[in-house]
Amino acid sequence: MKWSDLPGRHSLFWKLACLLVAFCLLMIWLSWSWGRYMEERNQFLSDDARGTLTRYAAEAEQAWRQGQRTGVDAWLQGMRQREKGWVGVIGGDLQSLSTQPLTDKDIERLTFLRGLDWPIHKKNLPWLRVPFPGDPHAGNLVIELPQRFMPGRYRVFWRVITNGVIPGLFTLLLCVGLYRLLVVPLNSLREQANAWRADQLNVRLSRHTTNRSDELGELGRAFDHMAERLQSTVALQQQLLRDLSHELRTPLSRLRVASESEQGVAQLRERISREVDGMQRLVEDTLQLAWLDTERSRLPDEAIQIQALWDMLTENACYETAWPARQLHCAVDSTCWVRGHLNTLAQALENILRNAIRHSPSDGVITLGAQRDGDFWLVWLEDQGGGVAEVDLERIFSPFIRLDGSRPGDGGFGLGLSIARNAVQRQGGSLWAENAGAGLRLNMRLVADIGAAAGDAFASKLAPTLDLRRPHIV
Repeated sequence: MKWSDLPGRHSLFWKLACLLVAFCLLMIWLSWSWGRYMEERNQFLSDDARGTLTRYAAEAEQAWRQGQRTGVDAWLQGMRQREKGWVGVIGGDLQSLSTQPLTDKDIERLTFLRGLDWPIHKKNLPWLRVPFPGDPHAGNLVIELPQRFMPGRYRVFWRVITNGVIPGLFTLLLCVGLYRLLVVPLNSLREQANAWRADQLNVRLSRHTTNRSDELGELGRAFDHMAERLQSTVALQQQLLRDLSHELRTPLSRLRVASESEQGVAQLRERISREVDGMQRLVEDTLQLAWLDTERSRLPDEAIQIQALWDMLTENACYETAWPARQLHCAVDSTCWVRGHLNTLAQALENILRNAIRHSPSDGVITLGAQRDGDFWLVWLEDQGGGVAEVDLERIFSPFIRLDGSRPGDGGFGLGLSIARNAVQRQGGSLWAENAGAGLRLNMRLVADIGAAAGDAFASKLAPTLDLRRPHIV
C-alpha cells in the first residue's frame, strides 16, 4: 500500500481512527490504574487497619519495657476485652513474652504469619505479625486479624462496577461520539431528502454539516448544490411553461380570428402556415432551452476556426435577411482557434448575430473581434443598435425577455440569447453583455485550441456538418 492511497488528512477515516485509538488507550489506562486501585482495596489492609495494628504493637512494646512478662499479661488481659480474636506477644525466638506459654497449635500457626503489607487472600481470618515499632528485634505482636479489618468485603460489588458499569459508561461515550460524528449529519441528509420528497426544494443543510472538511461535509455540500440545481431547474421549467402558454395565446388568437374571417382560401392558408411555423419554432426553441439547462454533461469538443465559422454564418444571414456582406465585418484572423462543439457553438454565434441584425439599423455595421487571453479567446460581436440600459444587461439573457421598447426593431420570442448563453457555458465558456460605442457588445470567452489543424480542412468540414437550414428565433 502506497502513501498516496491513504485518505487525506481531513478524511473521516482519521477522525474515526483517532476516536477508536483514544477509546482503546482510555480502556487500557482504566484497566491498569483502576484495577491496581481495586486490588489494593480488595487484597491489602486499609490504612486505618494498619494504623490500629501498629498502635497495638506499640502498646505491647511499652508494656514489655515497663513490666516485662507481668506487664504483657496485664496488657493482654485488656486486649481480650477489646478484640475477640487470638492475641499474643512473642520474641525473636518465637517464645511467648507473657507468663502464658504457647500451645503446640499456637506454635503451628506461628509458622504462617503474615505481614501488614502482604495481600490477604484467605477466607479465614489470618494471623499477622506486627514488629515492635521501637525495636523490631525485641518482640512482635501476633494477632488474629479482626473481622472488621478484613479487606474485600465489597469485592463482588466492585467487580461489577469495574468490569461492567465503568466499561459500559465509556462505551456509551464512544457511541455518543460516533453518533455525533456519523449519525447526526446522516440524519440531516435524511431530513433534506424527505423534504425533497415533499417538494420542499428550498430546504438546506445546516452550516455545521456543510462546513465539515471530511467526506460527510463534501456529501452535504453536494446535496445542497443538487438542491439548488433542482430548485432552479424546476423553477425554470415552470417559468418556461407559463411563458410558453402566454406566448402561444397570441398566435392562437390570430388563428381563431383568421378562421372566423371571410378571407380567401389562399390568404387563409398563408396566414395559418405562418402562424403554425412561428408556434413550431417557439416550441422547439423552448424545448431546446429546457434541454440545455437540464443537460449538464460536457459536450465533445474539437478544434474550430472562428473565421471560417463566421464566413459560413454570415453567408446564410445575408441570404435570409438581405443584409450586404460589407456590413458584417470580421476583424478576426485565421489564428483564432477554439475548442468546442461545432453545431452548438455555431448555433450560439448565429443567435447572437441574428440578434444584432434584428436590433441594428439597416445601414449599421456589425463587427466580430477577438483577442487572446491566456488559455482562452475573448470573442465579441458589436452592433450599432443603441445598446440597452445598464440594469438590463443581465436580464436580456433570461427567457422570453424582450426590450424592444428600448431598442429599435421587431422582437422575436426572447429565447435566442438564453440559448446562446447555455450553449457557450456547456462548452466551458461564458457569455456576457456590455454597452460599447454605438451599440451592444456581446462577449464570449472560449477555450483556446493548441495545435489546431489547417483552416482549409476545417472549412471543407464545416459546410456539411452545420445544421443551419432553419432560421433561429432570437
